Amino acid sequence: MSTPLKLTDAARTFRKSPTPWMIAAMLVAATASRIALGNWQITDALVPLVMIVVFPFVEWTIHVFILHWKPRKVAGITIDSRLARSHREHHASPRTVPLIFIPWQTLLIVIPVLAAIALLVFPRIELALTFLTCISVIGLIYEWTHFLIHSDYKPKTDLYKSVWRNHRNHHFKNEHYWFTVTTAGTADRMLGTYPDPKSVETSPTAKNLHGATSNL
Repeated sequence: MSTPLKLTDAARTFRKSPTPWMIAAMLVAATASRIALGNWQITDALVPLVMIVVFPFVEWTIHVFILHWKPRKVAGITIDSRLARSHREHHASPRTVPLIFIPWQTLLIVIPVLAAIALLVFPRIELALTFLTCISVIGLIYEWTHFLIHSDYKPKTDLYKSVWRNHRNHHFKNEHYWFTVTTAGTADRMLGTYPDPKSVETSPTAKNLHGATSNL
């Protein structure tokens, strides 16, 4: 009988990926800058609260419309992002560790774009830094949770067990449902993608998103 995977062992593997380090670097930079500037206001407390409420829906939207993007040809050119390609590979080989993480090449673009958008959208630079700090924390939680679900670590709490089961249903039962990763029964329930697993047929394309069309 094999020894159950410990969190410390999982963490050692997690640390080997460049993605967590890139997000952690953004977290350190944003947090240090935010503390240095001071000028704390009530809106700095509201930002994380709003983000916690909104994130399941953001996660669902990204998963449905970006990660599950179906390749399309426009004027003879195939429109297909690195994220979508990587996600199809992840479905085909869900235990391959590098495919579990957001591609570091994508983060090289996403991190500066997020910073630029935050500085443009928020009325105060301090509030923009609060947002960047929070999104970094959320990003690390997302990556850790997603990695852990695809590892050999066994659920020990009811909360994690529900998240674990939700995402594994997406991978091994039917890829058209259960799109949230860090939560279960939130956005999926409200957006109609949280059926009783017993009522859903096992999809023949769960490991081959879009079937043959993925090779367009």
